[in-house]
Amino acid sequence: MSNNRHTEEPQPPVVEEAAFDLDLAAVRAFVVITEDRYFSEAAARLGISQQAVSKRIAKLESDLGVRLFSRTRTGADLTEDGKTFLHHARALVGIADQAREVLQGRRRSLRVDVLDTRLRSSDLIREFHETVEDVDVEVITSNGLRSARGALVRGSLDAAFVRVSGTPEEDLRHVPAYLEPVHLLVGRDHPLAGLREVEVERLSGTTVWMPGNVPDSEWAEFYRLLSAAFDIPIDTAGPDFGWEYFVEQIGSGQRIGFVGEGLRMPWHPRTVQIPVVAPAPVYPCSLLFHRHSHHPVLARLVRYVTDNYRPFDPHRQWLPDPDRAAFSA
Repeated sequence: MSNNRHTEEPQPPVVEEAAFDLDLAAVRAFVVITEDRYFSEAAARLGISQQAVSKRIAKLESDLGVRLFSRTRTGADLTEDGKTFLHHARALVGIADQAREVLQGRRRSLRVDVLDTRLRSSDLIREFHETVEDVDVEVITSNGLRSARGALVRGSLDAAFVRVSGTPEEDLRHVPAYLEPVHLLVGRDHPLAGLREVEVERLSGTTVWMPGNVPDSEWAEFYRLLSAAFDIPIDTAGPDFGWEYFVEQIGSGQRIGFVGEGLRMPWHPRTVQIPVVAPAPVYPCSLLFHRHSHHPVLARLVRYVTDNYRPFDPHRQWLPDPDRAAFSA
């Protein structure tokens, strides 16, 4: 009886080569040493310690499995293996430098959401732009915090001027940008039109028309809290036909409205803007950004906003409780 079973011959084990990536910083150090001849001079040129240069070269030699330099009285001389590697090392460093230059040459604009170009945030980003050179800024308008959060996380936006309500995503950061005093906009025939300022308590029970207060927006929430604190009913009935229509309606004497002090309103001959005081309600605006953003201009914008911010004054200003901690000195 024959045995038809086939016996497979054992296969030799597969030996995998140890893979490694050349450290570009070490390769750059190698090239600089060949040009300066001394480790100390290479360290000064690279802006690191001589010990750090020695460690980079030691690691590079270990990765390559060869000795690259022999030290003499006249400096570091290339070994035969070092001479062979030099051409390739220069090519690697050159390609890396070219890639960086190409990307820097195509550096995109800093994209900043200002919500509305008539708002104080638009003026703030313009003032920042005037203080820096060779910086491109792309101003974007949207629907505020609702869209800015996702855009910042996706990287399609670098920063946004918003009122930060609730807890932002884990990787989002914000700094106070400004506190904008609330003004009352009335027609010239309104009983309050002749006042230089109006106490907020005097508006108790008076309905204020704000058709632009979009449900679930951060500004609608602010005015809801203001309404509750001082018993000022807010009428959000629309539709919202824009600022020109809003001003026309106020000028006709039919309604009164709240506006920000820095809002660039369309001019109308029959409207009067009056500061609200005692205390003065102030709208809190923050600069929101992603903590992992690598745009080179963002840090300068954050610093500019921080340097120009004036803290909340609890003795003469009013803020909703959720905003006070972030905007206090």
